[in-house]
Amino acid sequence: MKDKKSQLKSGITRRNYLKKSLAGATGAIFFPTIVPSSVFGKDAPSNKINIGQIGFGRIAQSHDLPETMKYDVARIIAVCDPDRKRVEDGKKYIEGWYEKKKGKKQYVDVKMHEDYREMLLNPDIDAVIISTPDHWHAQPTIEAALAGKDIYLQKPASLTIEEGRSMSDTIHRTGRIFQIGSQQRSESPWPQFKRACELVRNGRIGDLKTIQVGLPGDPGGDEEPEMQIPKNLNYDMWLGSTQYKYYTEKRVHPQADYSRPGWLRCEQFGAGMITGWGAHHLDIAHWGMGTEYTGPIEIEGTAEFPKKGLWNVHGSFKVTAKYANGVTMHIGGNNPNGVRFEGTEGWIFVSRGNVGVTASDPGKADKNNPAFNASDHKILTSEIGENEIHLYSSPEQHGNWLDSIKSRKPTVAPAEIAHRSCSACLLAHTAMKLPRKLYWDPAKERFKNDDEANAMLSRPQRYPYGTNNIKS
Repeated sequence: MKDKKSQLKSGITRRNYLKKSLAGATGAIFFPTIVPSSVFGKDAPSNKINIGQIGFGRIAQSHDLPETMKYDVARIIAVCDPDRKRVEDGKKYIEGWYEKKKGKKQYVDVKMHEDYREMLLNPDIDAVIISTPDHWHAQPTIEAALAGKDIYLQKPASLTIEEGRSMSDTIHRTGRIFQIGSQQRSESPWPQFKRACELVRNGRIGDLKTIQVGLPGDPGGDEEPEMQIPKNLNYDMWLGSTQYKYYTEKRVHPQADYSRPGWLRCEQFGAGMITGWGAHHLDIAHWGMGTEYTGPIEIEGTAEFPKKGLWNVHGSFKVTAKYANGVTMHIGGNNPNGVRFEGTEGWIFVSRGNVGVTASDPGKADKNNPAFNASDHKILTSEIGENEIHLYSSPEQHGNWLDSIKSRKPTVAPAEIAHRSCSACLLAHTAMKLPRKLYWDPAKERFKNDDEANAMLSRPQRYPYGTNNIKS
């Protein structure tokens, strides 16, 4: 990449490149003022963080948008989705929310985009929320960082370990504020996760020896016929860097509603529940044992995969990972959904209790599954002393991100931590595929003496999409 001085001299910058390429395709782009300059007080534009929403699906409207818009400092001014129907729904949703909260119509004129790269050209946008399918996580994150935007990204961090490394490096190089949607780290609505990790880190169960992580698998499905691509969907862009395959609705998302999308069960777009819920629970496991910036050194596993049908992510599985600190982690569906830390002097179990990730995800809520439990109740009420380890305090994940944008201080779940929790999940997925123990070097992020396993650290990327095709 050219240095800043040479870029200015040549006039070639990322923004200029995008302006040139997009203007050639769609004509001139104009960005009207979102709020008139006559507006003063707390609603003055200078007091707001202007945000673009990338992806308007189930998670965006049920979680990311409402959890962000409840903070007065945030203003959502744009929405993007390759499905025109969804982007129109997004505009109505956001404008309707503000009308109800502010008591006036046209509080904000939400701009609609099919291509998020067009959105990134808007200098009024300070930050973006990325609530897209897994295969569309790393690339828009990197491009947003290069465009000078701060980023909130839904987990998991990436589709592959190679993408995740590129993403984390770009965030650090550009100095952007980044938050992964690992909301179990924040104290609302589940303060028990931070509390459990602090108790473990401060030796309340003695020396940590074993961690049991419970995660569900996904059921398979039938073969699905080819269908006509809906006129409202830019299917080529939706597929992105992944291989082109014929359109069928259950490969993508429902056209009639916002229920659980079929792409979650296709390995083409993600690894299944090992990254879907695993990104949450393995992150907590890392936090509790202080391995947030590394990964396992040995890993092996087995899994059941559908032998036919469109949906082909893993079902029942079992993975064992060993870390350099001597801790062994067992991950699988036979364990209760949650994280159990086992030490020489007791154990602590932590979960969301009888609350699932979403009502439509696999794995029924267990009313008998306590959110916070221990071998001795006194462990749970133990006081953490002033001179003991106190972990990062974050009242709520989206609010922590907004606070960090203002202060420019790191979030509770920054890019490298996001990458490491995701990579541990992807390593588990690799172990499910290969019938042998794998030896991992967390520093080099390579398997030792295993070309087949190393070939799974990345995937072919369909041009012009993918992190390998980003022009920086």
